[in-house]
Amino acid sequence: MNNCLFCKIISGEIPSIKIYEDEHWFAFKDIEPCAPVHILLVPKVHVKNILGMTSEINHDFSDFFLIVKKIAEDEGLGEDGFRLVVNTGEKAGQSVFHFHAHIIGGKEMGWPPFPEEKQ
Repeated sequence: MNNCLFCKIISGEIPSIKIYEDEHWFAFKDIEPCAPVHILLVPKVHVKNILGMTSEINHDFSDFFLIVKKIAEDEGLGEDGFRLVVNTGEKAGQSVFHFHAHIIGGKEMGWPPFPEEKQ
């Protein structure tokens, strides 16, 4: 995707603080963190969101949870826990339409995540 922010970050066109990279995945620090640790994990293949998933693309996503685990452990989040967030669609808060997961931790978080918002 020519205009995709995350595709530009993956290609190095836009700088980032890289945390992890392999054949299928790229992880970097969020530029507007909501916690002491806030990392975005994005696939190198452009997929709009979970609804754009196909069985072929899913093959490359098979190691997703193992990579989340590695990043969380490397960032020291294993002991106290962390939150894994995947927003799908504009009303859910997705603002960059390239599948990505937020790995968030380093502070105590409540539930629900947005208690001030009413249904």
